[in-house]
Amino acid sequence: MKTTKWMIDPAHSDIEFKVKHMMITTVTGTFKEFRSEVETEGDDFTTARISFEANTASIFTNAEQRDAHLRSADFFDAENFPVMRFVSSRLEKIDDESWQLKGDLTIRGVTNPVRLDVEFGGQGKDPWGNTKAGFSLNGKINRKDWGLNWNAALEAGGVLVSDDVRIYAEVQYAKQA
Repeated sequence: MKTTKWMIDPAHSDIEFKVKHMMITTVTGTFKEFRSEVETEGDDFTTARISFEANTASIFTNAEQRDAHLRSADFFDAENFPVMRFVSSRLEKIDDESWQLKGDLTIRGVTNPVRLDVEFGGQGKDPWGNTKAGFSLNGKINRKDWGLNWNAALEAGGVLVSDDVRIYAEVQYAKQA
C-alpha cells in the first residue's frame, strides 16, 4: 500500500501545557515553533508513524521573566537542548473517536515513554480541495522524569511548581500530494 504523508498545519494547531503554580492556580504555556509529520499506509491512521518537534526557546507563558527562566538551565536549557522530540511507537484505536498514542518523548537529552489519549476529530476537504485531519490529544507527565527539577519551597508548605505537567494539543494535519 502507498505511504501517505501528512504535515501539521501550525496555523490551525496548538501545543499547550498546564502546571500548577503555588498549588493554587494553573499556568498555561505554549510552544510557538513546532513541526510534526505523520506517515500512514493510505489514509489508515492506525498505521501512523508520528514525529513531533518543538523549539524549546519558543516557549510562551505570557510572562517574559518566567519564559526566560523556563528557557534557562533550570528547566529546558534551550541553549544546549534547542529541540524537544516525540516519536510514536504505537497508535491504538479504542473506538471510532478514541485512540491511545504511545511513544518516546525526549527533553534535555532524556528520553522516556509517554501515553497520550487522542480524540479523532475527523477528516474533510477545505475550500481549496486540501484533505485535512484533526486530533485532540491530552496526557500527563512528571517533569522530574526529564530532569526538570527546579523548584522552591513555600513558607506555608508545598512547592512553587507542581511536578505534574498536563499536555493538551489541538492539531490539524494536511495530506501531502
